[in-house]
Amino acid sequence: MDNFFHILTRADNIPIVLMVPIFAAALGWAIAQSRRSRRERPGAELSAKVHTWPYLARAEFICAALVLIVLCVWSISIDAPLEGPADPNKTPNPAKAPWYFLGLQELLVYFDPWIAGVVIPTIILVALALIPYLDVNEKTAGEYNLRARPFAVVAFCFGFFILGLGLIVLGVFFRGPGWNFFWPWQYWDHLKVAAITNVNLPESLGITSETGKFLFGAAFEFGYYLTGGLVYLLIRKRPAIQKLGWVRYGIVAFLTLAMLAVPLKIVLRFFNIKYVWVTPWFNY
Repeated sequence: MDNFFHILTRADNIPIVLMVPIFAAALGWAIAQSRRSRRERPGAELSAKVHTWPYLARAEFICAALVLIVLCVWSISIDAPLEGPADPNKTPNPAKAPWYFLGLQELLVYFDPWIAGVVIPTIILVALALIPYLDVNEKTAGEYNLRARPFAVVAFCFGFFILGLGLIVLGVFFRGPGWNFFWPWQYWDHLKVAAITNVNLPESLGITSETGKFLFGAAFEFGYYLTGGLVYLLIRKRPAIQKLGWVRYGIVAFLTLAMLAVPLKIVLRFFNIKYVWVTPWFNY
């Protein structure tokens, strides 16, 4: 465990250690504030207005000043984790991207580089831009607690904490030399050679031809996303689904299934399954 504690206390890893509980506390505080506002004014509409000046501007100025003070104290008390000039004859092992890119670097373990580096970030950006057009819950406008918006809160927490911070934490603290996985009690052995035989899902089922692997993967992916349509047939008569409409429901279902595909792909890798859909152009 000494090796793991050494990694936790490195100067460039301290912000990541603090980031997880801070975000969790901020989310809990926001939900608690929303619930308290709902209890104080049950059934009432939010008609009161709060002016930007001086209320919001004052709060932002105080927060900015506090953050500046913390950063100044931090930069004075902790040395910057700078390394020597780049040397092609002496590359670091493991070679890790900055912490904010380590989630994407971790995705490269489970997905084709084009999927992990281009498609998934694009889907995330498009999904964030579509939120205002997909939200049809007008009765609880301004409330973001679990009771008022269960799907939105659960989807945000899953996407942000599990797929966002979770992958970053995994890449920072559990990926060692050779990008091998190390438990906290294991020492990061730079001489460790982990030869893991990964096979594609069609090959594990006895499908060896290129056409067969392509058709199997296409059928598997089509069937996976078809479950969203099957669920729609079961819940289409609910008032919330009727108000949402089949077009917006289809977008929400696709984004939800695409988000769930990431942890499913990670689980498959634990069974040494590399790709599900093998094509001449990309692998998924």
